[in-house]
Amino acid sequence: MDIVVCVKQVPDTTEVRIDPETNTLIRQGVPSIVNPFDKNAVEAALQLREKYGGKVTILSMGPLQSKEALKECLAMGADEAVLLSDRAFGGSDTLATSHALAAGLRKMGKVDIILCGKQAIDGDTAQVGPEIAEHLGITQVTYVSKINTVDEQVIRVEREHEEGYEVIEAQMPVLLTVVKSINEPRYPTVKGTMKANRKEIPVWTVDDVEVDRDALGLKGSPTQVRRIFTPERRVQGEIMQADTAREAAALLVKRLVEIKII
Repeated sequence: MDIVVCVKQVPDTTEVRIDPETNTLIRQGVPSIVNPFDKNAVEAALQLREKYGGKVTILSMGPLQSKEALKECLAMGADEAVLLSDRAFGGSDTLATSHALAAGLRKMGKVDIILCGKQAIDGDTAQVGPEIAEHLGITQVTYVSKINTVDEQVIRVEREHEEGYEVIEAQMPVLLTVVKSINEPRYPTVKGTMKANRKEIPVWTVDDVEVDRDALGLKGSPTQVRRIFTPERRVQGEIMQADTAREAAALLVKRLVEIKII
């Protein structure tokens, strides 16, 4: 079974800062991590390989520093990794990114299962996975919380939604986006980390894949971000002090009555 996991290196959200003049994210000096939902996708792929055999390949698009994210996935146990990196990809929105990743997947040849995290924490759009499936003309199942069985060319999964779960069967090849509850990602091992550091990660440029250049980068991105900003913090709380819990409760009730909450 050939499994590919699409991952993204994202800024650590605990360290995100915004330039007040340009209204863009300040990435310089901000630590980067593997998108957490993508780690769940990697873990799901590794569990499938352990159960059914096959190979797990990691695919990412980004600057050369994204190799660090790929090495972490290799240290977790993935077999191979490929990075799409070229100035032509710069400024891509979700649509342009999905075009590039789909081109990389076509170059890989036969793929049975493509796994993605449900969304990236820096954009929260949840669009890239489904768009890849659309470009490739394959089945997609989003918000997968459990992979039940893989029987020849049919996969059965559970899909999470607001009112419960759906059990879905799909023909492979298939693209799945997974949610956090699907598993707990394993930690990279020391042996795996050493092996990953020695692994040569191929870098594919725009010349290495078959893709319409007009569909990449800013030119191929219909989405235009007008402004990014930090919401103003509004602190409107009151602290009520009392000697006992009973007195504090009485003060709270009295205050809620005064402001007509109760």
